[in-house]
Amino acid sequence: MEKIFLYDTTLRDGMQGENIFFSPEDKVKIAKRLDDAGIHYIEGGWPGSNPGAQHFFELAKDMEFKNAKVAAFGSPRRPGKTCEQDANIQALIESGAPVITIFGKSWDLHVESIMQNTKEENLAMIKESIKYLLKHDREVIYDAEHFFDGYKAKPDYALKTLEAAVEGGTKCLVLCDTNGGSMPCEIESITKTAIEHFKEKPDLIFGIHTHDDCAMAVANSVTAVHAGATMVQGTINGYGERCGNADLTAIIPILALKMNRDCMNQENLKRLLNLSRFISETANVPPVNSRPFVGKSAFAHKGGVHVSAIMKNPRAYEHISPDLVGNIRRVIVSEQSGKSNIEYKAKELGIDIGKNGANRHQIVSSIKELEDDGFEFDAAEGSLKLIMEKLTNQFTPHFELESFRVVVEKDKERPCYSHAMIKIRVGNETEITSAEGDGPVSALDNALRKALTSIYPQINDMHLVDFKVRVIDGMDGTDAKVRVLIESRDKNNIFSTIGVSEDIIEASWQALADSFQYKLSLDNKDIIHNNKVK
Repeated sequence: MEKIFLYDTTLRDGMQGENIFFSPEDKVKIAKRLDDAGIHYIEGGWPGSNPGAQHFFELAKDMEFKNAKVAAFGSPRRPGKTCEQDANIQALIESGAPVITIFGKSWDLHVESIMQNTKEENLAMIKESIKYLLKHDREVIYDAEHFFDGYKAKPDYALKTLEAAVEGGTKCLVLCDTNGGSMPCEIESITKTAIEHFKEKPDLIFGIHTHDDCAMAVANSVTAVHAGATMVQGTINGYGERCGNADLTAIIPILALKMNRDCMNQENLKRLLNLSRFISETANVPPVNSRPFVGKSAFAHKGGVHVSAIMKNPRAYEHISPDLVGNIRRVIVSEQSGKSNIEYKAKELGIDIGKNGANRHQIVSSIKELEDDGFEFDAAEGSLKLIMEKLTNQFTPHFELESFRVVVEKDKERPCYSHAMIKIRVGNETEITSAEGDGPVSALDNALRKALTSIYPQINDMHLVDFKVRVIDGMDGTDAKVRVLIESRDKNNIFSTIGVSEDIIEASWQALADSFQYKLSLDNKDIIHNNKVK
């Protein structure tokens, strides 16, 4: 198995993505997770460009890394200056990073039109900067920025910039598709040409750095590896400027599982989904369900024919086993479902639907009617489980609503505030409570918790993490039905519930009540005996 080095630039290039920000403390946490995952290089930022990057390197000096080397990123010396005079070069050295990655211009357009430099001075900047950094006992990686565009414009000069870097002493040349406009066929031929150009230096390592402006970043990275590159740069979840960088959560399993390259061991590969989710949560960016390998929908099956097939052999509709990357197989029940979906889902949720087809037919029919009415169970498996239990007479309510009242008040002196009064029955006991909240749903949530806490203290472990409202048919204006989706979590589970009504409070109550019923159904310690909870 050929060794491939993984170079993560989430903490620098990833942060150039819109709405992506990590504090220095966030970056430390992410760096530790990347190190634990077996990433070989972690680029921490450009210490000469902002205080946040400098702070990270200060914190990183006290960190111990098991697998990774920390890299500082920056530019060569400025035109007309020596390395000793250049503040950026000095900041790279002062960062204390054992690896320094500098980028140089490969495209004459940038050299002459953008930088207003000469081609000769550009070559000298690259060579002298690398030589100077190597004298300070650092590993130096050279990123050939815009290499593919530069090669397509003037191949001889693009190759000369690589020669300058090699003359400076680097052992690693990274070819960059900085504009993200190259096609896989171009990546392959140009990468092979560059490697062949240095065939007399077999100790050189070639890397690839791509962007996703043509939705080709992953394909181009994989193609470069096929052409001979042995380092891949990218970011977790593909975060990055414009359309993003190459997504390592896709590249890593492709290299390891499809191309038999040695880049990450099986144990760490199984943590890939958790790594993706951790960085997504740290960035406060919702995970992309359709993301290959680690997305929630990556191994989700909805069509009845598909589900029938995977029940016999998952390989029929899955290119790998989901557990290889820490993911799970999901079967979705919806109006497009068949009996196979119901059988699979019932087994997954622990519901006995019997051996005859009557229950399956009833569940399929009821689900289709409910979805026609506006429900959508793809994203509300908590409510789906409760409905399937009700349809098969396996549902035992932990509480029942007698009534509720919500009052919303507003005057000119203060903003809106809400007050809810609720009456519920638990076994033979009736509880009446009231509570205030920041809004009507918050007030209902607080009142229900207040009523149930003394009986079911475990609900204190549960809290709402997302609340979504969708208008089902906007043609009806303010009379339209709305769909409310609530996502809740406790110490061990994340679950979603749904409600639909022309009244947003009623729809919210349905989803809220289901979330409590589902949470309580997860706890097997509840004992219901003689219609009284003990």
